[in-house]
Amino acid sequence: MVRHPSTIAVPHSRYLTSSPAVVGCVTGALMAVFLWLGACEEGAQIESAREILALASKHDAKLTPLVAPSGLNWAAVRLGDRLFHDPILSRDGTVSCASCHDLKHGGDDGLVVSVGIDNRLGELNAPTVLNASLNSSQFWDGRAPTLSAQIDGPIHNPNEMDSDWGQIVERLNADASYRVAFETAYGAPLDAKLVRQAIVAFEESLITIDAPIDRWLLGDRQAMPIKALEGLHLFEQHGCISCHQGRAFGGNLFQRLGVMREYFEAAQTFRRIDLGRFNHTQDSHDKHVFRVPSLRNAELTGPYFHDGSAATLPDAVRVMLRIQVGVEPDEAEVDRLVEFLRSLTGVLKGRSA
Repeated sequence: MVRHPSTIAVPHSRYLTSSPAVVGCVTGALMAVFLWLGACEEGAQIESAREILALASKHDAKLTPLVAPSGLNWAAVRLGDRLFHDPILSRDGTVSCASCHDLKHGGDDGLVVSVGIDNRLGELNAPTVLNASLNSSQFWDGRAPTLSAQIDGPIHNPNEMDSDWGQIVERLNADASYRVAFETAYGAPLDAKLVRQAIVAFEESLITIDAPIDRWLLGDRQAMPIKALEGLHLFEQHGCISCHQGRAFGGNLFQRLGVMREYFEAAQTFRRIDLGRFNHTQDSHDKHVFRVPSLRNAELTGPYFHDGSAATLPDAVRVMLRIQVGVEPDEAEVDRLVEFLRSLTGVLKGRSA
């Protein structure tokens, strides 16, 4: 069996949990379709490709569309929405969760690194909060196993909110409307645990739906242009789907940055953040290992990578092809891969994410 370059495992096999069922089914179905395309008239090619690929994906490839969340405590979601956008959580009342995770701009801030209180700069590029509940862990190094555990990070970080729970609870309790809102949502007085729960409830509601690929998977055979379908074929062909898998196309495993070629030029240039998961585990095998990010809404979340070094989506695709796949980028392929990635952009609360 020929292995894709990007499915070469790093020393610990836990980092790369490629799905043979997904990869195998996509390979068979898509390869057959794209071989067939060469014999078609251009007009018929587009329509027939959509039809066959939609059926192949729906029944064979096991790709799963995102759907709107259900079963949420909507009183808690509304409360969490208010807390998420309230700078009262920060020490000086100037920074909210939304300062670094703007829902109108892809769920992050569009900066290389975020700006906290007193204009202090963070160390890492802010991940998107959209679909974050689908991640198997949080932060680039995966040190927080849950959304609830993640919240303490920015609250206490001196470069972000530089606050503490005692101060936050005292401020919130001084606001009668917050006291009523917590009683309504939870039937209990507010405390740090319930503040976390409310913010998590809101974040769990931030599932983006109705992306072109979701509509395509649900049977709308006009939802994805042929160039995006060709990009999906390349995405599988290069083995990208081995890491960027599942409903979110990523977020559920770890991988070394620089599988086929080194991403970091020399040891003396390493910064602490470049060590990735090692900073959390102190396991030498975890050096330069990061949580694989979700690719949903990727066109909205630049700049890219933990260090924000790739300014545009095509830049990020070129880097991934070089260092993870081990091939020199072909611009026609980059164009098709970018078109596929754009098909992963969904809608949040009735508006584009």
